Order: sequence, then C-alpha cells, then structure tokens
Amino acid sequence: MFRKKSSVAAGLFGACLAAVLASCATGVAAVHHAPVAQTPEWTSVAGDHERFSRQAYLTARGHGSSRQAAEMDAFRQLVTIFGVDVQADVRLVEAYRGRAGGAGAHTVDFGSEIVLGAGMDNLIGAEIGDRWDNGRNSFYALAVLNKARAAQVYSEMIRANLEAIAGLTDLPAGERNSFDGFSRYQFAAVIADMNAGYAAVLSAVGSPRQGLRTGDDFRRDAQAIAAAIPIGVNVPGDRAGRIQGAFGRAFSDLGFRTGGTNQRYVLDVDITLLPTDHQANVVFSRMELSANLVDVRTGSVLLPFTFNVREGHRTQSEAENRVFLAAERRINDVYRDMLSDYLMQLIPGR
Repeated sequence: MFRKKSSVAAGLFGACLAAVLASCATGVAAVHHAPVAQTPEWTSVAGDHERFSRQAYLTARGHGSSRQAAEMDAFRQLVTIFGVDVQADVRLVEAYRGRAGGAGAHTVDFGSEIVLGAGMDNLIGAEIGDRWDNGRNSFYALAVLNKARAAQVYSEMIRANLEAIAGLTDLPAGERNSFDGFSRYQFAAVIADMNAGYAAVLSAVGSPRQGLRTGDDFRRDAQAIAAAIPIGVNVPGDRAGRIQGAFGRAFSDLGFRTGGTNQRYVLDVDITLLPTDHQANVVFSRMELSANLVDVRTGSVLLPFTFNVREGHRTQSEAENRVFLAAERRINDVYRDMLSDYLMQLIPGR
C-alpha cells in the first residue's frame, strides 16, 4: 500500500529519542545528586529507588559516559519493557498528527517533564527521576513512568483513536469500494497500529486492554476494497502494450486491478508521436503523453499526468521504439508514487 514502512520500535524510536534529548537539554525537576563516595542502590541492575517503588512506577536504569548518554539509555531501556514492534507508514503518521488531530497530538501535563515521542508517543509521562555520577566520567540515570497516570492517559488515547477509526470506516455501502474508502481504511490501519503501542504500555503498567483490532485487520479490508474496484486503462496508439502495462503495474502495485466491467475509474491516455529534428545521421522522435484518471460517476479528472520524451537513432522506426521505452521507464519511475500520494491526500481531516 503506501509502503515506505519503518519500525515504530526502531525507526520512529530514533525520533522519539531526539525529543527526549531536546527536553533534557532544558532541564528537569528531578533531584540531581552531587558525586558521593557511596554508590546509590538504584544504580545496580536489581536495585530499587526509595522514591519510585515498583508497585507504583515502571523504572529503567541507564548508564553512559555522559549525562545525556545515560538518560538516552534509560529511556531506551524503558521502551523495551513495552515490547512493541509494529509497522507504520511514516507519511500517514504525520498526516494523522497534522490533519486529523488525533489523540497522539494531545498535550499531556503531569506537572513534570513530559516526553512527547514522535512515533507512538510511547514515552508520554516518562521522566528522568534521578541521576548520579561517580566523578570518573561514569553517569547513571533512572527513567520512571507513573503506572496509575499512564493507565489513565493511554486508555483515553485509545478511546479517542477508536472514535477516529469509527468515523473513518463508517461509510455507506455504495461509497466503500472507492479510492476514498481504500484510503480511509489504510489510514485506520495506522491509527490501529498506534493503539497497539498504547495497549502495550497498558499491559506493562498492569491495565491490559483486550479486543482491539490490529492495523493488519484494516489493511486486509483496504486490500479487499482495492480488489473490488475495476480500473480501465485506455491507451490508443500504444505499441506492444508497453504504456498500458506500465500504468497497469502502478495500479497493481497498490493492490488495484485493471480491466473488468462496470469500471468505477478510467485512465484515459493520449499519445502524440512526432518526428523532430535530424542531426547528421541521427533521426529523433518525440512523444507527448497525457493521462487523466477519471471518476466515471462524476466525470471529474482526479489525477492529471503529462510529460514528453525525445529519443534518437539512425532510423525513424528505432527512434520511435526508443521513445516508447523511455516513456515506459518514466511511468515506472514516477506514476506509482504519484498515485500513492494522491490517495494519501484523500484522508479526511476532522
């Protein structure tokens, strides 16, 4: 679908850490102990902290050669407790935050340092509770997450996301099998992926949430919609089906099928082939191509696409053959991503 995937627990986690480091640079309310002779108990792997009991907090210890490295390691260790590894389309995540105004974009104020992560916000409510250094360039940090407050916040975020999913997928039967329906279910899949991360946090703090549909559930629905939408590709003047095949691959890569009857959408392609100038023993041919994706029901052009190419050879026939090959390459290189971007833009705002 809109591929370009990245692991939320890996790729998007890097962006999350960037937010962590930025917030740490501004300072936190946590206690900073000066180096002391006796090593605090919490700096050991199994050590407890006197102010952050394991009954009330998730805690994770980090270590590094600088304060910043120790804090980054502590947040990283905290995230691993959640055990989340889901896939998300980064473009759709950004669209969700910027256009849909989903729960992931909420500002949550606990009266302490708040870490707003870029991925699933799986560090909302996390803070550095304590630090210590031994005076010999060895630093320790303790990341903490209040369980009760996390349970409340993440439950609310899931509730808001479920409302957004319902709004996206509540379509009349006649509108479901359309580009708009396809995009809505793809978008719902991204929100469901976020919920998987939030549910993992709830499980970690002892408040598990059951019965949530996964992102893959909605992606399968989107694929079923795509397979039910016949798309016509009309290319008068094509040669050996090169242009039609190139456009057809762009649609099939996104799960759609071309041909069939009762076509909801049609791609009308117009090719103009012209001989051009000659240079010495070289003959040139030029192609001007326009392709309009049309909604048959309304007659409106949804996605216009135009380009021209020029190729040369010693003979006119071979120059024309080369210009068709160049046009095929241009379509293969450009049209699929162009179509994918168009479908993403169909995602409704609130």
